[in-house]
Amino acid sequence: MDENAAVGKHAAAVDQRSESRSDRARTASSPLRRPRRLLLLALGVTATLVAWGFLVWAAIDFGGEARAGDEVAWGFLALATVGAAACLFITLILAGKVVDTFHSPLHPPAHTLVPPGGRRARR
Repeated sequence: MDENAAVGKHAAAVDQRSESRSDRARTASSPLRRPRRLLLLALGVTATLVAWGFLVWAAIDFGGEARAGDEVAWGFLALATVGAAACLFITLILAGKVVDTFHSPLHPPAHTLVPPGGRRARR
C-alpha cells in the first residue's frame, strides 16, 4: 500500500483542499500579480504615512492650544494622538506585507505541501 495514499471517506476532500491551497499560493505569487500588489501596498504605505504625519502635526498644534487654555483642544489632541498611532500601526503592517511580497517564492515552500491524511493513513 502506498504510504501517501489517503484512506477514509474524507480523503478526497482532503486531497482537493491541499491541491487548491497550493494552486492559490502559486497564483497569488505569480509574476503578473506581484507588481500590482506591490503598487497597491506602496500606495497604502504612502497614504497612511502621510496621514500619520498630518495627525502628528495636528496633535502638536492642538497640544499648544490646550496648554494655552483651550479646553476643547484636549479632546482633539487625544483623537489626533490615537489616530496617529493607528496610522503608524497600519503603515507598519503594510510595510511588512511589502517585504513579504518581495521575499515570497513563486512556488510554495515544501512544508506547506503536506500529504493528506495523518498517522493512520501512513500505516
